Amino acid sequence: MPTFVRFACLLLLFIAPAHAATFDLAPGALADDAAIDRALPALARDVLKTYAGPDRETDLDARFRLQLVAGDYAAAEASLAKLHALTARRAPPQSLATNVQYAIYARAMQAPNAATAFDVAHAAAFRATFAKLDDRTSALVARALDLDRSFLRQSLDGAVAAAKEKPKLELADALALVKAYQIERVYARIGPASVPLVAEDDARRYVIERDVAIASSDGTPLCALVVRPRGAKARLPALLNFTIYTDGNMFTEARRTASNGYAAVEGMTRGKGCSTAQAVPYEHDGRDAAAVIDWIAVQPWSDGRVGMYGGSYEGFTQWAAAKRMPKALKALMPSVTAAPGIDVPKEGGVFFSFVYYWPFYVTNNRTLDNAPYTDRARWNRMAAQWYTSGRAYRDLEKIDGTPNPTFARWLDHPDYDAYWQSMIPYRDDFARIDIPVLTTTGYYDDAQIGALYYLTQHYRYKPDARHYLVIGPYDHIRGQRGTVSRLGEPLKDLWGYKTDAVAQLDIGALRYQWFDHVFRGGPKPSILKDRINYQVMGANTWRHAPSLAAMSKERLRLHLSTADDGTLKLAAKAPAADAKPATLRVDLADRGDIDREPAGRGGVTDTAIDAANGLVFESEPFAQPVELSGLFAGHLAFTTNKRDFDVTVRLYERSASGEYFQLSRYITRASYADDLTRRALLAPGEKQAIDFTSGRLTSRRFAPGSRLVALVQVNKIAMMQINMGSGKDVSDETGADGGEPLNIDWHGDSWLEVPLTRGR
Repeated sequence: MPTFVRFACLLLLFIAPAHAATFDLAPGALADDAAIDRALPALARDVLKTYAGPDRETDLDARFRLQLVAGDYAAAEASLAKLHALTARRAPPQSLATNVQYAIYARAMQAPNAATAFDVAHAAAFRATFAKLDDRTSALVARALDLDRSFLRQSLDGAVAAAKEKPKLELADALALVKAYQIERVYARIGPASVPLVAEDDARRYVIERDVAIASSDGTPLCALVVRPRGAKARLPALLNFTIYTDGNMFTEARRTASNGYAAVEGMTRGKGCSTAQAVPYEHDGRDAAAVIDWIAVQPWSDGRVGMYGGSYEGFTQWAAAKRMPKALKALMPSVTAAPGIDVPKEGGVFFSFVYYWPFYVTNNRTLDNAPYTDRARWNRMAAQWYTSGRAYRDLEKIDGTPNPTFARWLDHPDYDAYWQSMIPYRDDFARIDIPVLTTTGYYDDAQIGALYYLTQHYRYKPDARHYLVIGPYDHIRGQRGTVSRLGEPLKDLWGYKTDAVAQLDIGALRYQWFDHVFRGGPKPSILKDRINYQVMGANTWRHAPSLAAMSKERLRLHLSTADDGTLKLAAKAPAADAKPATLRVDLADRGDIDREPAGRGGVTDTAIDAANGLVFESEPFAQPVELSGLFAGHLAFTTNKRDFDVTVRLYERSASGEYFQLSRYITRASYADDLTRRALLAPGEKQAIDFTSGRLTSRRFAPGSRLVALVQVNKIAMMQINMGSGKDVSDETGADGGEPLNIDWHGDSWLEVPLTRGR
């Protein structure tokens, strides 16, 4: 599902030099836009008097921005030219495209008529520049120009607010403020002016067909956008992105695909674009995507071969199509892939409330309805009211006051039953998928469990599957786009974690390397040295393995133990058979904690973890460096007083300095732990066990002195179903079904098993 790019990250890309320069702003200098427009050029000129970056690239990047804000456009153009010459060979075409929009602006501002006729000067500079760009580079510049300026404004407002808090600006603060101002003000001028110019350039390069009508196999009308390179001299392989997200990004991606020499097709799910059908997520997409593929194969511009790509929902549509294996489908590249019934709208049988508003976003109209998607106050209020009232989870739509039939239908299928199984490959369906697949995801991608589900099932039912995985320290956005922003700048910080240099990855560029390999006999992308390709966090390296199991050399079993003093340990030695269990007691009916402030910030790195309703087990420190890479597993032996409960196991590294590093997690409803297709209620008072292998992998190098920490936690938050343990359908349970508090004794023969490699 789409997430907006965090433009605030752009402010963190400067590195301050060693000297401690500070800069003053007069009182009221940032009071309003007019004051900011007076103060920032003066600040830029002041910084330029002494600025020297720590390296040539950083220096030039900061310098051209300062010069633009200071009004020295000739100097800015010269600095941009030097920066371009320095970086152009690094990773074309992205390196060739980065900052071109600013060079056009600097050139336009030097024209004699710029003050009175900027649009004329800008158009001349734009046309002269784009005339020299090849298709791939121009597509990336056009993408950079197509930004939602409201987010640039938010970034500037955040930088201004931060500056107001400080009596003096350190150099890094001044640079961040100038950069946010420079980007926002330049885009305010060039954004509207660029729209017709980009369209003019597109018409010169591409054949564009909008609102192309296609019929599904049952006659349902579908809609597509087709973009083809105008200069193509032969029939082309086509790349299809089949999507429910009908917005401007469709054309941006289609343009990029066509710029790489493919016929680009953006197929829309039923009810979207020019389709007059009712929009229905998930249920018909496999059949409809297959119909679009069949249609592509017989077009006069098609060579009969189709590849599919896209992330999240668009990853799901690839597997939905592959379930039917249309003849023309020859390759997939699914990213951060949703697996309905497996990871959305529920995981381990537990429904999530964050997807409640999503059906409104994608079904209210034939494009996207951003109003409900961005109305977080409404959804937070609904969740809080549900939590504190103790009402049934099925009453969410009554609490909100708007019917949500899609979510209600999902709740009617708590098992992984035929409803969900019909949407994506199931069991033997995977054996028939004999085409190459490249999956990308991230350790911090909420959809990693879906992406890994398809991978592991494909390997299980087709052991010789040509299926590759690329995974690293990426979230849901970076796992499908990589670590390059739309402005072409590197994204180096992920939720407080400074990623290793080698983790920088342009997944958009990888996409065309992959399809060039499949369709044109090009070299296999260099990162695909084996089936499993993963970045080891903290080691600044990529590793490659033939299987998930081969990512590590051993399995370290650590037992959940209670020491004599009551502390909880992950112990290498199993405790005695009569050892005292670790007892967890949670009053699920008590909702007075709605305003509780959670410990820590929830980032990849943190100074604390939120252990509410859970128990924390900690290992002894590792004396030598170890690498934890792969899937962790567990055997949780317990006795409980309820017929069911929901549990999450979270793993962390705790460094010698006390910092926590988030690694992986496993979520399940106890009654579904053995089989998602059939609920098996617990026997209160009897010893039972949950045996599991997590669906999320990680790779992290532990420094000497680090410990492994496991948080075993009962789910009790406003944004998830709460399992009261009565044995009824959890969607129908109310606070009154809670009865006595949940009591779980975790016995000493419980253990966690982690994949480990020592000595590297």
